Parts: sequence; structure tokens; C-alpha cells
Amino acid sequence: MEIQQIFKELPILETDRLLLRKLRREDAEDIFQYASKEEVARNVTWDAHLTLSDTEEYLDFAFAQYEGSSVAPWGIELKETNSLIGTIDFVNWHPKHKKAEIGYVLSPFYWNKGLTTEAANKIIEYGFINMDLIRIQARCFSTNKASEKVMKKIGMMFEGVERQALYTKGQHRDVMVYSILREEYERNEKRKRL
Repeated sequence: MEIQQIFKELPILETDRLLLRKLRREDAEDIFQYASKEEVARNVTWDAHLTLSDTEEYLDFAFAQYEGSSVAPWGIELKETNSLIGTIDFVNWHPKHKKAEIGYVLSPFYWNKGLTTEAANKIIEYGFINMDLIRIQARCFSTNKASEKVMKKIGMMFEGVERQALYTKGQHRDVMVYSILREEYERNEKRKRL
């Protein structure tokens, strides 16, 4: 399975409350609303957006990824309001090893509503069914308890801490690693159907 085969035309994925879709230029204001917040930026490697042009630069990056059929973000659109409330993506994919890593960010206005979990479950399903993955992992700073909670809720198992693994914003940060294997995903799905 080649990256270009999957990401040439990023598919729209749907859940009960969400549409996962390509980002659009008109999403800039919605993205800026959460990307400019310090409580969001403290848990990611990028700095808070100071101006709308920072957000537009991010969109230019995403559009270049789409154009190049590379791993690229899905925008998380809340169906109820048609507003973009975050992004989720495979931050890397190694087809030879059949493994990938997911990453996500959500507007703090929508935290603690199960929306990140809903979006993550959908792309995990997509990864195992459509991308032939056998392992999907996620990582977060050791201080990011909310992200760790999502990883547990989507069936991932704690693997350990990469000590001082990322240098960002002037300091080395410990990173927690969680993962789920295809056999675990299939077992969980079978249990849900019983």
C-alpha cells in the first residue's frame, strides 16, 4: 500500500457528530480561534498562532500535502454547526512496517465531550481497514493528561515514557507512548457487537 494511493484524494470520513474532511481556505478563522490559545499550544510542538497569517501558513502546508498526495490532516467539522473544531491526522506512516502514528488537536470549547475520541476511533478504523496497518500509536507530553485519557479510551495500551525525547519551546520534554495493534482493535470491535 502506497501513501499516494490513500492520500491522493483524502476521503471524507463520517461519525455520528463529525465529518472528517480536507481543510479549506475558509477554515482559517475557525482554526485561528483555537490555534491562538495558549492552553492549546502548551500541549503541542508548535507555537500559538499570533495572527491569521500564521494560520494561513499552516493551511498552505496542509494544501501542499494534499497536492503532493502526502500524509495530510483531516479537519474535524462538527455537523451540528458546520464549524471546524480541530484537526486529526496520521502524523507519520511507514507502509513497509505497516505502522503509523496519529495526532490531534481540538478547540478547548469542545474538550471533555468525547469528540476527540470519536474522531480518533474513526481514523483508527480507517487505518486498520483501508491502510493495512498492524500498529497505530500516539504520543503526548507526559503532562498532557487529557490526551492520555483519549489514548486509553480508544483502546491503546501504555508502552512507556521516552525520556526527554522532544526539545520544544526551550526545553526537553518527556513523551508518553501508547499503541493499539490490529488484533486488539478487532477483538474490541467484536466485543462491541456482542
